[in-house]
Amino acid sequence: MTAPLKRRIGLGLLTAYGVGVMIGAGIYVLVGAVAAQAGVWAPLSFLIAGLIAAPTALSYAEFSTRLPEAAGEAAYVGQGLKSQALALLVGLAIVTAGTISAGAVLRGGVGYLTQVLPVGTVVVAVALGVVLTAVAVLGVLESLALAALFTVIEVSGLILVIWAGASAAPGVDILTPGPLSLAGVGVGAVLAFFAFIGFEDIVNMAEEVERPQRNLPRAILISLLVTSVLYAAVTWAAVRAVPLADLAASDSPLVLVWRASGQGSGHFLAVIAVFAALNGVLAQIVMAARVLFGLGRRSAALAIFHQAHPRFGTPVLATVLVGVLVTLASALVPLITLAGLTSSILLGVFVLVNLALILQKRRAPVASFRVPMAVPVLGVVVSVAALVLSVLGHL
Repeated sequence: MTAPLKRRIGLGLLTAYGVGVMIGAGIYVLVGAVAAQAGVWAPLSFLIAGLIAAPTALSYAEFSTRLPEAAGEAAYVGQGLKSQALALLVGLAIVTAGTISAGAVLRGGVGYLTQVLPVGTVVVAVALGVVLTAVAVLGVLESLALAALFTVIEVSGLILVIWAGASAAPGVDILTPGPLSLAGVGVGAVLAFFAFIGFEDIVNMAEEVERPQRNLPRAILISLLVTSVLYAAVTWAAVRAVPLADLAASDSPLVLVWRASGQGSGHFLAVIAVFAALNGVLAQIVMAARVLFGLGRRSAALAIFHQAHPRFGTPVLATVLVGVLVTLASALVPLITLAGLTSSILLGVFVLVNLALILQKRRAPVASFRVPMAVPVLGVVVSVAALVLSVLGHL
């Protein structure tokens, strides 16, 4: 008999996990890329990205109380759309997106680290990938406790960036913003959406969460609210203090914000950004391994991954596989390519999850946490629109 995962996670750690993976997944490395598309209107792109995520986050929150299990999206699609083949495809897509996302964040974190230390990018990426995979193997409580510590560090860094941007002299760009480019803001929003990736990871921890019907939806909504406020403030600070061309060309844009305030080199901020990246990578490795664990319950071909270590209580084989793939992705594929591909995959999954909830609500209206039918309907509409923008932006 397969050993079960251990329920050791409360609301606080689960929320810190969500906030940490979202912040680690983009804001430290994507501000410049979004500014290159949307100009000084980049904060609007982040706001739109949050609005794209909001209805789907609410849909996830309801589904998490209906089916609190690992491989959450696969379970939701399988139940709602009555297709186990599609459920398996969605689960594999989530594993792929999580792996690519972690690779992107690890690459971005290494980029910040090279601002401080004269180290080789590939060597450091491999070393960090090995260490984080080992932590994820040792235990979920240990992993999320370390992630919570990283989250405190990275949020502190963002607060310092906001202060620095607010105290710096306004840049030329913010004083003469120019006309609003809807296309630029739209493409920027698709890129910025990558920074909100993480709320959907929370549901895949369901089999290790205490009182999942209560804690899962709360953690999802609190995480999304906290990160939305932080992103809006950080992006405003960045475009206020630093010329757009400099932001767009930098691998460490938030360090430029600190330097613009005249407070020093900002090397400490690069170190904080490394912690943020490590947090995002660790969280995604943990999540993707749980999805593989859950898929192993549904597919004979993946049954080998439905095994938890009797002592550590973690899916060791799935974790090691994900860790290896994350390390390879970070070393071989450019950041923006990784971010765009991850966003497109997840937007497709969001469309299916919202459709599944619409059908499931019609069959069984009663749930411990419910949202109006308009929420998943809106989730389908905005996710499809964002997916089209994403595809067009990469043609």
